[in-house]
Amino acid sequence: MSEQPQTSSQPLPQSATERRAVVVGSGIGGLTAAVALHRRGWQVTVLERAASLDPVGAGIGLAPNSLRALDVIGLGETVRDLAAWQGEGGLRAPNGRWLSRTDSAAAVERFGGPLVLLHRATLVDVLLSGLPDGVVRTGAAASLVDAGEPGGRPAVVRTEEGDDGDDIEADLVIGADGVRSGVRGVLFPGHPGAVYAGFTTWRVVVPAPAEPFAPHETWGRGRLWGSQPLKDGRIYAYAAAHAPAGDRSADGEKAEVLRRFGDWHHPVPQIIAAADAPFLRHDVFHMSTPLDTFHRGRTVLVGDAAHAMCPTMGQGGNQAIEDGVVLGHHLDPAADLGAGLAAFTADRLPRTTGIVAKSARIAQLAMLDSAPAVAVRDAVLRLASLGPSALALRAFDGVCDWRPPQRTYAARTPVHQAQQS
Repeated sequence: MSEQPQTSSQPLPQSATERRAVVVGSGIGGLTAAVALHRRGWQVTVLERAASLDPVGAGIGLAPNSLRALDVIGLGETVRDLAAWQGEGGLRAPNGRWLSRTDSAAAVERFGGPLVLLHRATLVDVLLSGLPDGVVRTGAAASLVDAGEPGGRPAVVRTEEGDDGDDIEADLVIGADGVRSGVRGVLFPGHPGAVYAGFTTWRVVVPAPAEPFAPHETWGRGRLWGSQPLKDGRIYAYAAAHAPAGDRSADGEKAEVLRRFGDWHHPVPQIIAAADAPFLRHDVFHMSTPLDTFHRGRTVLVGDAAHAMCPTMGQGGNQAIEDGVVLGHHLDPAADLGAGLAAFTADRLPRTTGIVAKSARIAQLAMLDSAPAVAVRDAVLRLASLGPSALALRAFDGVCDWRPPQRTYAARTPVHQAQQS
């Protein structure tokens, strides 16, 4: 039997202005929450299981709603400067026929800002710029031991770092540990968690093909593809298809993507051929059964841990950013924690539950398999696009026009360098 790691307790700081928040997970939601809480005056520690902060993923789209959230913590304009989409784009069929057209100017006019496509690594760097040195501890697997009680006992997080470990007491714990959240499992052991949505995804970043093209998403039978430009001239491409959970190609993912999409319109075959980096593949899980609350005791969930959703609206990362900023809005370190957490849940639960459900409905529509059903879908999309605004934009009404609660934050923006364990 292996020996248990030695643990040492790190007690709570005494001053209200030094109240400690521990974030479990350094994804988009966790880092945003860390920046927001840091700027409210919390002492923040981020615990990341991975050995480094190299993000798993390729591209991410930030819509006007999350850009306005980033404005609150002083980072919105930095991201807006990376906007690359100009001119027309829209929804296509595999043969190249346009089902619905829109353009970047129409999106800006409708929602008050651009859509920004950027590499996840770039977004992580932007978020880290809002944190001081030493906040992020890598190679630190963490688990929730005690959710704590507002006004009573602290929350406790146990870390495992090499042969050592700590039990860290915290005034607040933020579970930002993703779709398979261990923190969520401790808080809500009877909840079914995220379930398989019935399809898998691929993502890759490649050089732009020689022949230009309009940014697009293409819907086929049980398959979809997207090709979107990045500011640096590369292309972020993503794809999805029905597949059994856990299924993987024996010939490699590039061969599988080519088999499924190689005969689609330009630039799809060219993008597949240009891919030097591996296609990243992930099965899609979502919270088809919503939680009743996002918090218990001194512990709260953000991002996929709270409301994992299908990627068909591109709102997973956007909602995680909203979560982090709204959490900072409600949690004054000198105020009542229980009331602040209740206000956070009241703000975020109805909104994210609606977006999870809408993303699932759009996924069902996009991933239709039946040829007659796809023909009807495509005809309806073409007719709908003849209206005063593109269907692709109307689908985001009530989502991309969201505005964050107003809060003045202190300008605490030291440069961060991750602490490697």
